[in-house]
Amino acid sequence: MPGIYPNHDNVIKTALGRVVLSEEMLSNLAGQAAVECYGLVGMSAIGLRDGWAELLKRENLSRGVKIYFKDNHLVVDLYVIVGYGTRIPEVAANVMEKVKYFMEKATGIPVLIVNVHIQGVRVVER
Repeated sequence: MPGIYPNHDNVIKTALGRVVLSEEMLSNLAGQAAVECYGLVGMSAIGLRDGWAELLKRENLSRGVKIYFKDNHLVVDLYVIVGYGTRIPEVAANVMEKVKYFMEKATGIPVLIVNVHIQGVRVVER
């Protein structure tokens, strides 16, 4: 787990031992919370390929999330595709709020910030 384990910020110590939260698991949690938000078409892979955002399938949501720790807090970067005709600032604010709440509730680790990177806009089929 390069990038996350060396600082031991992802280790929760209990009376019975310790729980190590993998970067993959944390990324999947954040991605799952994000895709449940209204106005979001899905997650996008980090970085654009030939100027196009790649829409990720449910099993690859973690590829659209970057997680790291800063001062014992989680920092979450989400790379998303929003639906055409939605109010992008409102969708982004909703995603930030939901991911922050869900991550803190699921892990007990405070979230410092959630950054939403809009990688593209897609027409949603009805």
